Amino acid sequence: MLILANVRERWSGFLGAFVAVLVGVALISTTLVIYDSARPRVQPRYDGTTALALPHKAADADGSPEDRMPWSKAEAEPLVAGLDKVPGVADAVVDRSFYAQAIKDGKPVTDEGALESGHGWSSARMAPYKLVSGRAPSAANEVVVDRTLGAAVGGQLTVNLTEGRKQFTVVGTVDGPGYYFSEAFAAQHQPGVGAIALVADKGADTGAIVTAAKKVLGDNGDVVSGDGRSELQPQYIEHKRFLGVQLISAMALLGLFTTVFVVASMLVLATGMRRREIGLLRTIGAAPQQVKRMIIGEAAVVGLLGSIAGCVAGVVAAPVLRSILDNLDVAPPGMEVTVASWPLLTASVIGVGVSVIGAWTAGRKAARVAPIEALLDSRSANQGMGRGRWIAGLAVLGAGVLLAIGTATSSADNRINMAIFATMTLIVAAALLTPAFIGPVGRFLTAPFQRGGSAGPVLIRAELVANPRRAASLVAPVIAAVGFAVLLSGMVETMRVAYPAGEALKVSGQTIVTPDGTPGNTDEVVAANPVGKAALPTRAFVLKADKSTEQAGNATVLDVLGSRDPRWSKPGEAVLGEHTAKKLGLTKGEEVPVRFADGTAVTLRVGSVLPDDPARGDFVVSRDLVRAHDPAALTDDIFVPGDANASGAVPGTALHDAAEYALADYQTDAKLTDSLAMMLIVIAVGYSVIAVANSMAMAAHGRRRDFGVMKSAGGTVGQLLLVSVGETSLVIVVGAALGILVTLPPLAGMASGLSQATSSDVSLHLSTGTLTIAVLGTLVAAVLAGLAVTAKTLRRQAV
Repeated sequence: MLILANVRERWSGFLGAFVAVLVGVALISTTLVIYDSARPRVQPRYDGTTALALPHKAADADGSPEDRMPWSKAEAEPLVAGLDKVPGVADAVVDRSFYAQAIKDGKPVTDEGALESGHGWSSARMAPYKLVSGRAPSAANEVVVDRTLGAAVGGQLTVNLTEGRKQFTVVGTVDGPGYYFSEAFAAQHQPGVGAIALVADKGADTGAIVTAAKKVLGDNGDVVSGDGRSELQPQYIEHKRFLGVQLISAMALLGLFTTVFVVASMLVLATGMRRREIGLLRTIGAAPQQVKRMIIGEAAVVGLLGSIAGCVAGVVAAPVLRSILDNLDVAPPGMEVTVASWPLLTASVIGVGVSVIGAWTAGRKAARVAPIEALLDSRSANQGMGRGRWIAGLAVLGAGVLLAIGTATSSADNRINMAIFATMTLIVAAALLTPAFIGPVGRFLTAPFQRGGSAGPVLIRAELVANPRRAASLVAPVIAAVGFAVLLSGMVETMRVAYPAGEALKVSGQTIVTPDGTPGNTDEVVAANPVGKAALPTRAFVLKADKSTEQAGNATVLDVLGSRDPRWSKPGEAVLGEHTAKKLGLTKGEEVPVRFADGTAVTLRVGSVLPDDPARGDFVVSRDLVRAHDPAALTDDIFVPGDANASGAVPGTALHDAAEYALADYQTDAKLTDSLAMMLIVIAVGYSVIAVANSMAMAAHGRRRDFGVMKSAGGTVGQLLLVSVGETSLVIVVGAALGILVTLPPLAGMASGLSQATSSDVSLHLSTGTLTIAVLGTLVAAVLAGLAVTAKTLRRQAV
């Protein structure tokens, strides 16, 4: 009851922490709700299925389960026959998907899912999609299409396939998406079997079907039903989900760090301002543990109330974030916002936990203060640095420096994350070490104003020297706001210069043939450009040579490139990068079985193990070998040497020189990168600005007695307000300077890493516009909050 009474009586002192918890929990709960809503869902084309029989998963080189290893035709036939006889199963459908895209008016028809739009006619039963007109396809030159395509039954339609453009007779239309060919034609384009769909009789028991199907499969695969069918997702949907999850994960991580950092700083400030009150409690007999429990209990109540309000705000804001993801084109199609309990519970636990931990940290020192000492001058409570803080600050600083150095040497995939973690660490180090130099910095910055005869600079200087811990608590959110703004905008600006320049240098003098409206280049495009690099990628399964069986558990799945470069394209051989060879335990001259997309295995000899080269590939084989075993594979960009003529005559292709290609390649992800950076900047700066405003308001409220004394000594309202503005501005200047300094090492490390990766001279670039907005926004918020509370306090004292 005492704790609740304290919170009720001192609500203005807890308001800042309450708002900080509210905003942090709202951000975390919103991102978790969207993350939960973005989980894979059963695709409409599987709505009519009861269960799916799938091959076993193979692991990647790091041991994580990835692709399922397709059955070959010979392996699948007895499985299909057995599943078809399961009681309650009306039909066991071999589901095949491959590239198919209509060409109209000389251009590919826009279709995000074109890479998997081609199917055998039996796959239409899985939705089920029904014939609207015409009949099912039976010949190799017949096709059934979506009625929304506008193709007339009996007419001719040009369809782009892996081999290129082909003419088909439209023999029917259905009420769903896709291009449906005869089963024989579909089997030619995807010989391997990756899924067998079970279509049940009406009223059949799903559980019984699944149990019987598992017996039929035995050790040859898995059976999934219900939500488990969501595992089969089109590649473009998986890509969007991956990008969306990356974005909201970054938002959640930044929100979590900012919440912990800001709430802890504000609770330290609030607890320090209650020192005389705590001293009075100690004088009348309160034990240190009682004081600590009181502080922690108050923080828990504030954290709980802030978490409840934050969860409500998070649920309200979730549709807004969903709309933002839609505009960025990183939301899975048909995603609906659903509010489950676990995101709200997780966010609430974080909110309460952060509050309690912050209060425990702040209250531990306050509870140990002797009663009489707490009632004396506040200088003793605000001495700059204790031994523990020095040790912690220097240790965290050392870790930040190591992370900054690691940024320069990390891989491209980890460089951004490493820079962010380094900055977070250095922000914490700066906040811990601020009390050590806030006094000297204050003396230096106020020295030029000492000779003017004004008391304001003297008071500001005295306040910083006498209360370095309080000043450090005010500086902390400013460091976070400016630091993240400089880091994120600096990363974008540095990459904007580095990547196009590096990529243009790599392909200098070449003409690049790229897909335009299609997911890749067909064999027709490759034939029109017979010279130059034309890598044909596929996913293949490297089997362990010491195993006689070809089970998925004995296979490692990886990207294999088919090359037409005579240096690497040798029949029966594979060229490996050093890293991949080490992961697979292979050396030059060894033989290794490789199982391809059609389910058949080929034994290859390791012809060479060469230094890693992304341009060459990590596992390179003959292009003809890939095409023979993966008829559905599409070719990557084609790099035509400058002394050869590149052709863009085939519909769905475009030609670029080195500079255009580099810029276009960067622009592919630049929009998302810029949007992500801007969202993170808004979150970090916005949240920190709120924290700065709250901190300044709390500090001004806590100094109401000081203002009364200064006013009694003859200070005018204008002079006192000017002192408030001066002190606030000085704190913002110090925080902004530290915010910039902590980001320079990670950004320099990132620039160094980019220089090595792109083989070009990359220097550190900062966005002066973003930096200016962050500093001015923080300054204006802090000054207005401090002025508002100071003016209100002075008016009350006047009354």
